Amino acid sequence: MQYEIGLVGLAVMGQNLALNMAGKGFPVAVYNRTTSKVDDFINDCAGNLPIGGAYSLPQLATMLSTPRKIMLMVKAGQPVDDMIEELLPFLDPGDILIDGGNSFFLDTVRRTKKLQEKDIRFVGVGVSGGEEGALFGPSLMPGGDLTAYKLLAPLFSKIAAQVDGEPCCSYVGADGAGHYVKMVHNGIEYGDMQLISEAYFIMNQALGMTAQEIHAVFAEWNKGELNSYLIEITRDILAKKDDITGRPLLDMILDTAEQKGTGKWTSQNALELGVPTPTITAAVFARCMSAYKSERVVANKILPGPPINYSGNKQEYIQAIHDALYASKICSYAQGFALLMAAGKAYGWNFNYGEVALLWRGGCIIRAQFLDRIQQAFVNQKTLPNLLLDKYFRAVIERSQANWRLVVKSCKEWGLPIPALVASLDYYDAYRSAVLPTNMIQAQRDYFGAHTFQRKDQEGWFHAEWLNR
Repeated sequence: MQYEIGLVGLAVMGQNLALNMAGKGFPVAVYNRTTSKVDDFINDCAGNLPIGGAYSLPQLATMLSTPRKIMLMVKAGQPVDDMIEELLPFLDPGDILIDGGNSFFLDTVRRTKKLQEKDIRFVGVGVSGGEEGALFGPSLMPGGDLTAYKLLAPLFSKIAAQVDGEPCCSYVGADGAGHYVKMVHNGIEYGDMQLISEAYFIMNQALGMTAQEIHAVFAEWNKGELNSYLIEITRDILAKKDDITGRPLLDMILDTAEQKGTGKWTSQNALELGVPTPTITAAVFARCMSAYKSERVVANKILPGPPINYSGNKQEYIQAIHDALYASKICSYAQGFALLMAAGKAYGWNFNYGEVALLWRGGCIIRAQFLDRIQQAFVNQKTLPNLLLDKYFRAVIERSQANWRLVVKSCKEWGLPIPALVASLDYYDAYRSAVLPTNMIQAQRDYFGAHTFQRKDQEGWFHAEWLNR
């Protein structure tokens, strides 16, 4: 039997993608460096699905129809390069390699160029949705060789999440574009998660609400404009009881959050391109701060702060938190799309921003009801420079702004850390400011380094003798 595609790497994501492909009618040959995993997968999971096991790379190559299509689901970084090197002797010109891991986009650019020299087609595809998405339908963000994508499109379109009869999959651009879009997706995800955690934190710390009470709030929010996967799972998390203590499981989880690096990559690249992404970056630093648990416990005992003393209408304040969360969420997405725009210019990718929003409507972690609004914003104005300028989002910010400022102000008075909510509001205020204090910074630069400055009343660059010696 000739298999349609090969899959290398049988961790849970690889297994679930293989089951998804085979379940949609695409025979899959699977390989894992630890070959016992191949047997375990075939015997325990494959059932009657068209899945075959390969116990060596030469065997895998012989099992595939041509041109061969091999998807790598291995750890990002050097393991991807190592596997490519091992596979190359068994590939023919025109064969296709697919990297479905969370690879850094510049690594994908490099690999694309290297493999082009050997006439091997390379596709870097962002895969979002976690284990469940891989099995039932992920969001797929493929980039790389266009001719290769056209051959893969029937398979990718079938295994991707479906929304309104359309697959959450489309070609986004050359070489590293797919992994870049996934990186920005993950950066927005960092911001979204941090904003939601801050909303929970305010209700818990300032309003004294229990996990069950906050669960009811998130359950209600998920019925409206905040409807999204992350709000949905937050609702579920808040309802979960600990099997050992009987208390809410969330209350038993240590307040330290790890990260795999994609959020950091987003912030680093934003700095390189000069694009402000303060919400995303605040979320990355919040995870870094969480790692200082032992120091924070000591500091809590010796560093003073104001008391938390809320005495107003609780339901009105919960609505204020809702509005602050939604407005901040808009800012997080606005930053992500602004970064995509800058990257398109810098790296030569012609992104369709409305189409990117549609890719994220299903299967992925940041899927949300308002992504349709983002898509419509770019339909209405293809050259829209920032989502904040869209009519719909302007209206949301206008009606949310008073509550947004109320939440930020009160949390600062109480000494509650809400870095992403603050960063989002500062982003909004900076973006709407015709004048910023950076004239002082440029003057300082000219004073100590003769870096020159531009004037309001004349064209060109100028230097001043600041001490008039």
